Parts: sequence; C-alpha cells; structure tokens
Amino acid sequence: MTTMTGEGAPEAASPRGAPAGASTEPASILSRGLTKRFAGGQVAVDDLHLTVPRGSVFGFLGPNGSGKTTTIRMLLGLVQPTSGACEVLGRPMPAGLSEALPKVGALVEGPAFYPYLSGEANLRRYDAADPLADPRTVGARVGAALDRVGLGAAAGKRYRAYSLGMRQRLAIAATLLGPRELLVLDEPTNGLDPQGTREVRSLIKEIAADGTTVFVSSHLLAEVAQMCSHIGVMRAGRLVAQGPIAELTAGHAARLRVETPHAARAAAVLDRLELAGVRAADGEVSAEIGGVPPERVCAELVGAGVAVRGLAVLRPSLEEVFVDLTGEGFDVDG
Repeated sequence: MTTMTGEGAPEAASPRGAPAGASTEPASILSRGLTKRFAGGQVAVDDLHLTVPRGSVFGFLGPNGSGKTTTIRMLLGLVQPTSGACEVLGRPMPAGLSEALPKVGALVEGPAFYPYLSGEANLRRYDAADPLADPRTVGARVGAALDRVGLGAAAGKRYRAYSLGMRQRLAIAATLLGPRELLVLDEPTNGLDPQGTREVRSLIKEIAADGTTVFVSSHLLAEVAQMCSHIGVMRAGRLVAQGPIAELTAGHAARLRVETPHAARAAAVLDRLELAGVRAADGEVSAEIGGVPPERVCAELVGAGVAVRGLAVLRPSLEEVFVDLTGEGFDVDG
C-alpha cells in the first residue's frame, strides 16, 4: 500500500511493526520518527517513517541535500540519530549492528581502490579487513564476487585501466564478498557515462532477481524509474511519499491530449463532457480523462466539427508525480 507522509502524518507504531498506513509485508528496513539535527540546529532528516519491503528494488529519491545520505548513515549505524528508531533486517540499530551488518552490503560515497593493484588484489584487501572472513576461502569469495559483476575476465587488470562502469561494478563486487540479504547503494550511477550506467543498472536488476533487497539512493529520476519497483521521495529532509511506483503513478490522473487546429472548439467540447483541468493552446487541447472513454471524446469532437489530427491518453510519468508531490523540478537525466 502506498504511504503518504509528511505534515499531518499519523502516529506510527513501533519499528517492529510497520508505521501506520504502511505495507504490512516483511521489511528489510523500517524506521519510526528518525530524525537527525546537527549542531547549530540544522535538521538534515525530519521524522522519517520508512518501510522498505523485502525483495524490492527501492529507489530513495530526492535532490542533492535532501537528507538521503544522512538517512543511510543512520540506518548503517555510522551516524547516531537525534531521535527516533530504525531496524535493518529485523534488528534494531545501532544495537543490532553485529547481527545485521554481516548480511548487508553497502556502498556509500564509493570505496577507495589502489590504482596500481588489479581488481582481484583490491578485493582481497577488502576481504582481509573483514574480521569474520575466513582467509582460507578468500580466493573463492573474490572470484565469485568478480564473476557476479561480470569482471572475472578482468580480474588481473589494474584498476587504473578500468572504465568508469568497471570501477563501479568492482565497488559493487566489494559489497558482495559474502552472502547478502540487503544491498545499500548511494548514487551508484553518479558520474557514469551511458554505457557504465547501463552496466550498473543491469547488474542491480540481476542482484535483485536473486532475492536480495536493493536500496538505491539517487537524484537521477530516470534511472530510478527504469530499475526500481518501489520509491520513497525526500524533500528538505522529509519523506513526502513512498510505495510501489505503479501505485504512486496510478494515483495521479491520466490526461487526454488532442491535436487540432480548432483548439477553442475542442476545449468547449471537453468542458461539455465535464472533463477536469481543460487546457487549450495553439494546436492542442488537453484535460484529465477521468472515466470518460477516449473513443467517446473523439466521436463528440468529430460530431462538433472539430478536426482531430491526433488523440492520445497520457499516463503520468514518475517525473510528473515527483513535481506534483514536491512542487519542485528534478534532475531527470543527471
């Protein structure tokens, strides 16, 4: 179920249960009233009630500075919240860090790799830093992680010779050195060229298809629209909406667009049919289609002597939903 939050949000339940009005399906991440206020009074995250369903690809959307990275740091126990509570994989944070984090792979602001070492050698260094990793099986873990991200053939290649997409895939491989139930990726396609972006997007979909929950923070709306099943929308530190993308877009009215040289007459017909939000421009008129069949609208227009050059029903895009929710523009392509 789609959950709308923000001013006037209902009182939430404890983090062990989903916040009021949220989905009751099992969640990989739950938060209740999560807030972070920095010295000087700046509120980076304000009263966050977040539910990330298990098995979803969850896009955490918002412009830069909207509180996404601070939220991730609180979820991973890297930053202490000012108030509120959260759970990751059913464990309260930060008290349950030792139990939850071995099942979580996280990429926050990118790992630092040694340019003169190969991809394999860099992953071996990361693996050695894990106190729970068995050094006797490091080769198998590193090999499996490289194969998982499609870098098995480039294992011996120096990092400095990797493309941008390969570097980001290696970073994701570093999060997959053990079995993971949850993957947290902060801006995984930021700065990549189109090819690198496609590579990372495809990889995220493959990881999710294996049953891992993937939590993707991004300011690139087009990327989120192509790879995520659910989204949460942040604005100025507050979560203004969350839920399945299909439900969020379905809750916004589709519009009928008519291309015609008789815009004024067409607008009068749409008004007579009681369509809402009629807008007329040079060569075009549009309105919310509501429950009126488009074929009836076409017949009425033709019957009124309106020349119809084109007629289309436009479903709301994720960009339009975001603008409607926040009143702001968005970085659609990066």
